[in-house]
Amino acid sequence: MRWLIGCSLIVLSACSGEPAKPPPIPPTQQELLDDNLRAMRTEAKDIDLYVKRNGLNTVSTGTGVRCAFMRNVEGPVAEPEQLVTVNYRMELLNGTECYSSKPGEPESFRVEHDDVESGLHEAAQLMGVGDSALVIIPSHRAFGLIGDMDKVPMRSTIIYRIGLVKISDTGK
Repeated sequence: MRWLIGCSLIVLSACSGEPAKPPPIPPTQQELLDDNLRAMRTEAKDIDLYVKRNGLNTVSTGTGVRCAFMRNVEGPVAEPEQLVTVNYRMELLNGTECYSSKPGEPESFRVEHDDVESGLHEAAQLMGVGDSALVIIPSHRAFGLIGDMDKVPMRSTIIYRIGLVKISDTGK
């Protein structure tokens, strides 16, 4: 009898009286594409406002990356597989600094090969030694949907203030 009462109590306590909620319906692929398209359009408008507010004259790469040259020196520009050495400051659209090279210690990356934002590879190929530019990189060409999980939030447009110090071949 005790066994029957114990089992009955367990069954009754497990039943809350509320029906189980059906699992959420996952979004369709088209809904996800539409959401991303809306986000990209909003980001493009934010970039347009930034460019206008700061009176920048920009060159676009066609993928949404924009460069405003502060100094544009005549000469050859960086090409894929070349090693570029740069001084930089990376910030968000609101001016919050995320990363920068140390004074007197420029950093290098190999164009189209190293693990830096794809938008930075694009910008480097517009620049030559001595050039400096403000480079605006939309999130899809920077850190994407999740950011860098440290200083760059998800879906963030980033700004590079960059000066190209040196271009060297890497043994193509």
